[in-house]
Amino acid sequence: MGLFIFNSSIGRKLIMSISGLALILFLLFHSIMNIFVIFSPEIYDAICKFLGANWYALIATMGLAFLFVVHIVYAFWLSLQNYIARGKERYAVKKNAPGVDWASQNMLVLGAIVLGFIALHLFNFWYKMQLQELLAKLNGEVLHVEGAALVQELFASPVYCLLYIVWLVALWFHLTHGFWSALHSLGGSNTVWLPRIKVISNIFSTVIVLLFMAIPVYYLIINLLG
Repeated sequence: MGLFIFNSSIGRKLIMSISGLALILFLLFHSIMNIFVIFSPEIYDAICKFLGANWYALIATMGLAFLFVVHIVYAFWLSLQNYIARGKERYAVKKNAPGVDWASQNMLVLGAIVLGFIALHLFNFWYKMQLQELLAKLNGEVLHVEGAALVQELFASPVYCLLYIVWLVALWFHLTHGFWSALHSLGGSNTVWLPRIKVISNIFSTVIVLLFMAIPVYYLIINLLG
């Protein structure tokens, strides 16, 4: 079973699907948490403090990092495998097959865009918040970074707001295809459930992205009006 998971195309797709769905659930939690920065900065700071340099938060962070690495590695692996398998066909100019959407043809590019902005997001938030609190704790000090103030400072730049909006559009395309594709790989492949899964995927992905996008849009409007 272990060799099947790692050495077969189906096994690798299963790993991609499971890790991807786990990351989508994290994004849902993260988007719900983030929206409080608009409506109640005090609650947002309390959540940040709860998820600071605490053992449970650190374990969750390591688990999340593991899922990201697995998902990224298998994405490149499967893309390379598909590229090699196509052979000369990859040079042919042809229309997409019926039912094959644009996102499915550009998942690797979309993933690269998403990955680049995740790196920026990690630097601006994880590096400046949880990591700094952890380093202080290791030195016997107590540090709590005010998350709401940091968000306000970063999104004071209209350029930064626009960059995040562009990233979230790429994330939406990546999620809408990735979500239904993962469920399809896990067994939701019959003619009755596949259309329903696509609808559920679009709704779920849109809700996540809109929750995230509300923050840069909110600060962009404030910056323009101010």
